[in-house]
Amino acid sequence: MSSVAVVTGAGSGIGRASAQALLAAGFRVALAGRREAALGETAAGNTDALVVPTDVTDPSKVDALFADVTAEWGRVDVLFNNAGVFPKAAAVDELDLDEWNQALAVNLTAVMLCSAAAVRTMKAQAPQGGRIINNGSISAHAPRPLSPAYTATKHAVTGLTKSIDLDGRPFGITCGQIDIGNAATNLTQSIGLTEGALQADGSRLVEPSFSVQDAARAVVLMAQLPPEASINSLTITASGMPYVGRG
Repeated sequence: MSSVAVVTGAGSGIGRASAQALLAAGFRVALAGRREAALGETAAGNTDALVVPTDVTDPSKVDALFADVTAEWGRVDVLFNNAGVFPKAAAVDELDLDEWNQALAVNLTAVMLCSAAAVRTMKAQAPQGGRIINNGSISAHAPRPLSPAYTATKHAVTGLTKSIDLDGRPFGITCGQIDIGNAATNLTQSIGLTEGALQADGSRLVEPSFSVQDAARAVVLMAQLPPEASINSLTITASGMPYVGRG
């Protein structure tokens, strides 16, 4: 029987590419996101894809997502927490509180809610256990200028990942984090990589990027590991991008 994966933010970018790569690898995949039409485009008629429009910041909607998946396929083997937002560039003294709260809700609270629902499911199923993969960011290690909300939430995801992994040990549940730098998506375009992204010295630099399909391959690598092995932390970046020694 094929393994079952849930992917949040599956309507575009890394989520779409990862969901499609998991389908190609033989997974049955539940596609979660706000836009049903975009999720349908990701599914592209694949009968192993389940489209579940979901607001991952809403606990009742998250519970319904996992109820739908278990009703359809009986279990959840992998959760890829991918949904995220990047607020407008602003220093901490200029940051809009609504944008801060939205970043917390989508980038952090939603990860907690989906992980909690996944852990409850993985504890109850037979055989017990499963794997959670959290999409962090290289901003979990080194911030971009004018990104306090995004940076804070991604640092927090790292702590949450480690805590989930520790508490999941008795139940065969692992949790790891993938930190991706400059995969070519609409998000990276929004911060100006192709036109010149703001650097720490105030200059702008056209930064290299890499295929989102290659980022998806790394997600599949983590998802396909046997229960005896786990990637706790994986960093994948565009070659030559300003990260090591950033700033």
